[in-house]
Amino acid sequence: MADGRLADPLEEELEAEESAPRLRLSRRGIVVLSVLGAAVLGVLAWVVFFSSVLDVREVAVQGPKDEKLTADQVREAIGRIGDGPLARVDLDAVQHRVEAIPRVAKAEVWRGWPHTLRVKVVQRTAVAAVKGEDGQFTQVDAVGVSFATEAAPPEGVPVVELRLSQQAKDADGVISRAQLVQGAVSVAAGLPPEVAKRAGAVLVHSYDDIQLQLSGGATVRWGSPEQTDRKARTLVALMAQKGSNFDVSAPEAPAVSG
Repeated sequence: MADGRLADPLEEELEAEESAPRLRLSRRGIVVLSVLGAAVLGVLAWVVFFSSVLDVREVAVQGPKDEKLTADQVREAIGRIGDGPLARVDLDAVQHRVEAIPRVAKAEVWRGWPHTLRVKVVQRTAVAAVKGEDGQFTQVDAVGVSFATEAAPPEGVPVVELRLSQQAKDADGVISRAQLVQGAVSVAAGLPPEVAKRAGAVLVHSYDDIQLQLSGGATVRWGSPEQTDRKARTLVALMAQKGSNFDVSAPEAPAVSG
C-alpha cells in the first residue's frame, strides 16, 4: 500500500461487503409478500379449523376400571360435540359432559394430534353402601357423593344401616337422618384397608352410637363420627389383642372384651 502498511484481509472483506449492492424490496414487493404470507396462513387456518383433513376420527378413553363404566358410555356422553375438526372441539364442554356421568369423579380432556380426542377419567369408588327403606343400596364415595343405587351392595364395601334408637328418632329435628348417614359414611371412608375389608356393616343407633360389625362376629363400638382418624389408629392397635368386642368410642381409653 502507499503508506507501506500491509493490507488486512478482514478489513478488505468488510469494505467489499459494504460496497456491494444491497437487495432492496420495493413497496410493491412488500405488498406482494404480505399477501402471499396472509394467503398461506389463511390456507393453514382453513385446513386446521374448517376442513376435514384434521377431523376427529377416534375418541380414546382411559381410566374405566370395570364394566360399570365403559368407554362407550363416555363416548355417548360426549356425543356430537366431539365431532368435526379436532382444533374446534370445546375441551371444557367435553369435560363437563363426561363429569356429569354419575360414576365419574374427574375427567381430563386433551387433543392428540392429528385425529384423536383423548379423555382420561377417574372413576368413583364406593366406600359405603347405604341401605334404604326400600331395600336398595346406594353407593357413596369418600367425599360423600351418591352415584349408584343397586339391589345389592358391592363386594367388600361396608353397608350403612340406620337402626335408630327411640331417642335418636325423637331428635330427628336436631340431627336429621341425612346427617346421621353422612356421619356413618365418613366413618366408613376413614377405616384403614385392613379394617374396611372386614367391616360388613356400619350400624347407626344415634349420632353418638355407631357400631361396626366385623367378619367373624366381632363388633366395634365406634361412638360418634368425631376423631375418626384417631379411632382408626387405635382400633388397628387394639385388634392385635384377642377379643370379640372392641371399644374405641373414647380413643384415649380403649377397651377389649369377649
